[in-house]
Parts: sequence; C-alpha cells; structure tokens
Amino acid sequence: MMSLLFRPDMDAGEVFVNFNQNITSLAVGTKSGYSLYSLGSVDNTLDKIYTCPTEEIFLIERLFESSLVAIVSQRTPRKLKVCHFKKQSEICNYSYSNSILAVKLNRARLIVCLEESLYIHNIQDMKVVHTIRDTPCNSTGLCALSSSSDHCYLAYPGSVTSGEVQIFDAINLHAKTMIPAHDSPLAALAFSPSGTEIATASERGTVIRVFSSLDGTKLFELRRGLKRCVSIASLSFSTCAEYLVSSSNTETIHIFRLDRSSADSNDTKQASDDWMGYSFFRFLSKTVSNYLPTQVTDVFSQGRAFASVTLPEAGIRRMCAIAKIQKQLRLLIASQDGYLYVYSIPSVEGAECQLIKKHDLRLDDCYAIDVRVSPSIGVSAATTAAGAAAANASPSSSTGASSNKEEAAGKSSPSSTAKTEGPSSNSSN
Repeated sequence: MMSLLFRPDMDAGEVFVNFNQNITSLAVGTKSGYSLYSLGSVDNTLDKIYTCPTEEIFLIERLFESSLVAIVSQRTPRKLKVCHFKKQSEICNYSYSNSILAVKLNRARLIVCLEESLYIHNIQDMKVVHTIRDTPCNSTGLCALSSSSDHCYLAYPGSVTSGEVQIFDAINLHAKTMIPAHDSPLAALAFSPSGTEIATASERGTVIRVFSSLDGTKLFELRRGLKRCVSIASLSFSTCAEYLVSSSNTETIHIFRLDRSSADSNDTKQASDDWMGYSFFRFLSKTVSNYLPTQVTDVFSQGRAFASVTLPEAGIRRMCAIAKIQKQLRLLIASQDGYLYVYSIPSVEGAECQLIKKHDLRLDDCYAIDVRVSPSIGVSAATTAAGAAAANASPSSSTGASSNKEEAAGKSSPSSTAKTEGPSSNSSN
C-alpha cells in the first residue's frame, strides 16, 4: 500500500522501506536481506519480528499482521515469491514476462504491476483471476490497492499525458470509474482505509486532491505549495481517514486535515468563522469569484496544511504514516537512507510536532538503535489520526496453482519476438 516505487541504491547504503496496511509493522529491505519490525513500542524500541539473510531486496510487502510476505529480489526482478516467514517456507513463486514494478496485498487480492499490465491474484490460492492488459506505460509501477474487503478497488494511471485515474473493482473484476484528477501525469495514489476515497497528486506536486472512488466526485483540494513543483514520494491517509500526510523530494512533510463537517456546512458556518487564516481565504474566494480568474480563486479555496515537519535534508525519499501507538497519535517517517523518525502529534493546529525517537534501521541487531538527535531537528506543526484494525489469518499453505488458463498480460521485452502466455508458477509446502 505504501512503498517506494524507485529502485534503491544499495551501494550507497540506502534501504527499501514499507509499512504494512494497518501501520503495525515496518519492512526494511537491504542488499543482505530483509527484516520486519513491530511498531507497537516504537516510542522506545523498534523490535525486530523477523530477519532473513537473502539476496538483495527490490520489493517486500507484508499482509497486515500475518506471516505472509511477497518478495521480489533485485537479482530476479521478474519473479515474485510468496513466503510464510514464520515457517520459513516458500508458498509459491510466479515468473512474469517483464520486471515487477509493484506488488500490493489485501485479504482478498494480490496485485502484480508490470510496466504495461496488471495481474490480479486470488489471495487464498494465489491463482491469477484476471489480467488487465495494455495499460498506459507505467514505468514507475504506480498503483494503489484498497485494504478494505468491502470496497476492494485497484487504482492505476489511465493516461501517460494527463492525470487520469482508473478505478477497477478487483472483486467483481470490472472497471468502475475513471477520474480526470489532474492535467499533468500522476505521481502518487492512495486509498482511504474504507476504500471509498482516493488521494491523488500529479508530477507538478503542488495540489493534492481527494475524490470519491465510488463515483469520482471531488471531495477536497489541498495546496501543498505555491512556488515550486516537487516530486511526491508518498501519500497516506490516517486510519481514521481524517488526515492525509504527504512526503516529497523536499525536506518538508505536509499533514492535511480532511474536515468533512466543515465541507458540508461552509455556508452556515461562514458568519461565525474567524477572519484569520484559512477561513479568510475561503471567504475571499467566494467574495471575489466574479472578479478574479478561476486559477486565482482556486488557490484561495484550496485547503492548507494543518501541520508540517521539516527534516534536516532534502532529496531523500521517505514514506509517512499516521498511527495510534499505545493510545498515542504518532507520525512515522521511514527514510530510504535507513532511519525511522517518530513524532508526537498534538491535536491543536499549529502546535509543534516533537521528535521522540530516531531509529537506525541499518544495524544487524535484534532491534534498531535509538539515535540521539538535537531537538532542533524536529520542528513544525501537528495533526491527528487513529489506530488500525488487526488482521489475522493468511494462507499458510497454498498450492500456487498454474495460471495456464489466463491470457498474456505483459508485453514481450524489446529483444523478444514472442509473447509470454501469462506468468509461470511453482509451488512448495
């Protein structure tokens, strides 16, 4: 659900970092294998659940709190391995016609994204149940899968020239809706925990939008910045869906509050609104809409960040999440340079986020070390979110049956003259 889409530079000491669907664990892949950490006591320690010395990792996804992990290595980027890490056994593996760019999991489906196709597997037996072929070129593997069982939707780019989002029903296996989200091509996608909303950002990175995944209605428009275009690295809803956090190639993490009650009653509340800050912009937008260009009034009406955190260095890709840990709200920032930052989140808008811990993820130990940092590193402002529901059973044994009945989904590589008939599979107990 939340993974860095570009290949990490292992030689530079960088790592692959990825939260699971309910933000209860963190997966860290290095050139010597992968480790899984529990986030249950992250204020004090980052306890290691499991470590596996193996070949260098390109992608790893854990299914909620289960023992099921999906792994792609850098040595064999066309092969997906599905493993039961507690039993230290491989359930099955699939080989595809091109490199795997992203893998997404929920309790019903496993999605494999190639550059021009998507495979949908049934999580119970790992069989391919559907193939979406000839998708627009998707070189970064951008896609999102809802973690909800009730609204099990898959999202992926519908165009290479504009920011169209294609929503696909992964249970009933049909296209649901297409959302013209941005003028520029997409850079980031994220579903809300319920699957009924989707957040989007384009390659410009200045505006983030939230839409209904049911009918494509625009619900929120959020202004990340005015002066510079950035590359959005990740978008993530809080598990209560009241907040949205984004990271980019800059040093700033932005947190937005999705105030649905305010959005529903703007007109009735306007008279009592404070004339400062966001309320002023909202009022001004309505007042001068007849006199200013649409582009200007749009800027006034867009929501501003409820809070932000400034990190010491720009240019590092980071994953962000908001979770309730031991009944306290926390902002978690997993960095590709091998650190996990833990911030407290006050409920008052504009108050400071306090840096609680900085964990070093690169150490070969039973836990990640707490790195002592200057108080000046953790700076600016706050938000709120809720915890996540636990997930239980995973398929501990799977036959990984052959997908011979499925049609080819991926294009042949440039050097090949024949199409490959679907992914080939192997299985073991």
